[in-house]
This record gives sequence, structure tokens and C-alpha cells, in this order.
Amino acid sequence: MFGWFTACCPCDPAAKEWIERRLGWLSRQFPSNVFTDRPLILPTPEFFPEPCQPTKESAKALLDRICGFMGVSTNRVMLKLQRDSQKTLLVNDRGDFVPLQAAGTYLRVHKRYVITVDADALYHPADLTTTMAHELAHARLLGEGRTRYGRYDSEILTDLTACFLGFAIYLANSPRVWKSDFTKWPGTEYNKPEYMTPPMYGYMLAHLAWFQGQKKPSWARYLAPCVINDFRDATRFLFKTEDSTFRPDRLATRPLGERSEWCP
Repeated sequence: MFGWFTACCPCDPAAKEWIERRLGWLSRQFPSNVFTDRPLILPTPEFFPEPCQPTKESAKALLDRICGFMGVSTNRVMLKLQRDSQKTLLVNDRGDFVPLQAAGTYLRVHKRYVITVDADALYHPADLTTTMAHELAHARLLGEGRTRYGRYDSEILTDLTACFLGFAIYLANSPRVWKSDFTKWPGTEYNKPEYMTPPMYGYMLAHLAWFQGQKKPSWARYLAPCVINDFRDATRFLFKTEDSTFRPDRLATRPLGERSEWCP
């Protein structure tokens, strides 16, 4: 019974190591981030003062606002809507409809970024926000030459980048996490998801709570049931063990030794 109270990381060892290493890499790529001076974006009027209407004009205004939060020039971004009357939908265990097709796509055309989203998402502002943040993270990574197409961790790195630039609450609450296919983390027998999972989001957000020195940060009330328990477990783990190679400067109380650079 005492094991119930043991502080355990909700991620498997391969996912834990990947998150820590990639957080370190992202901190070098984006010195301005949620661990430094960027806000954690919340679903409140403070960040989104205008209600989102199911129109392209409203969606473009939302995209422009997200561009501002993520450091992307609005002049370089074009929004396209796609409609597919034949698409197949599944239902997850929360009763949410989950499309089999991608919720959005990113494409660089000359010097512009073309973000395409499912027109049905116009009726679901939170999901639309999540999709736009994910696709703009592609722009920050691929469009700015920070990484390349075809890497084994391309989509999960894109998720983590969107989180790192402020949209962790939105992505953690997104149905996208229910659609992951699994391969293997390189050199291990652990399953690697295509997109980040609730334990991975929980562990990333726990680092932010740890950095802020708050076991129960006020922003945690915006987390959905699908991720809140993983976040709490991860937060308890970090505060108790400090077992992470990604350590904010003010928490770095002991040397970490040499770490090899992991180039994307």
C-alpha cells in the first residue's frame, strides 16, 4: 500500500529522457520561452478577448493572434480551409469525435507558410487553436531551418515546441493525443507515439511548475481530466527527486556532468 505514495514519473524512461533532452535543445533554439519570459497561454479573455466565430475571417484573426504569441510574422502566413464530406470520424472515451485525417497541415511555399485546417474546426475554437499552434510550430522548426523533414520525432517535437512557446495547456487538452500511432523509441523496446501523450504533456508541464516553485500552480485548473493526474504525478516526482537533466538555472544546485549534444 505504501507504493501508492511513491513519487513516480508518469513517462517511460525513453520518453522521459527525450523530453528532458529536447527541452534543453529548445531552450537553446528559443531563448524566449515559457521558462523565461513568454506567458503560458490560457483559454481566458486576457489572451483571447474576441469570441471566435465560425468564419474564415474570424479564424484568420485567431491565427494572427497565435502568430503573435509564437513569434511568427503574420505577413508570412496564409490560411486555407479544407472540407471533406467523406472523412471518417471515431469517438474517443470522452465522447469527442476524433478524425482519422490530420486536423491541419503545414507547407512552405517560397517564403510563405501555408496553414491548412479542417473547416469543421471553425466550430471548435479550442481544437482550432491547438491545430494552429501545432502547425505554426512546424513553421518555427522547419520553416526556419531548425530541423528537417522525416525525423523519427518530427511530430512530437512539433508538439513540444508549441508547448515550449506557450500553448502547453491547449495541446495537453487536445484530442490529438488520442490519435497516436506507435513505433519504438530508437534503441529501445518502449513504444514511441506519433504525437505527445498525456504523460508526456504532464511531465513537460511539471517542469514548468517546478521552475516556478509551485506544486499547485493556478494555471493547473485549466488542465483537462485526461492529463491532470499525470501532471500531478510528474510534479510530485520532480519536487521530491529533482531527477531531470533539464534544470532551470535557479534549480541547478549540483553539477550534471557532461552531456552529449543531440543534433536534430
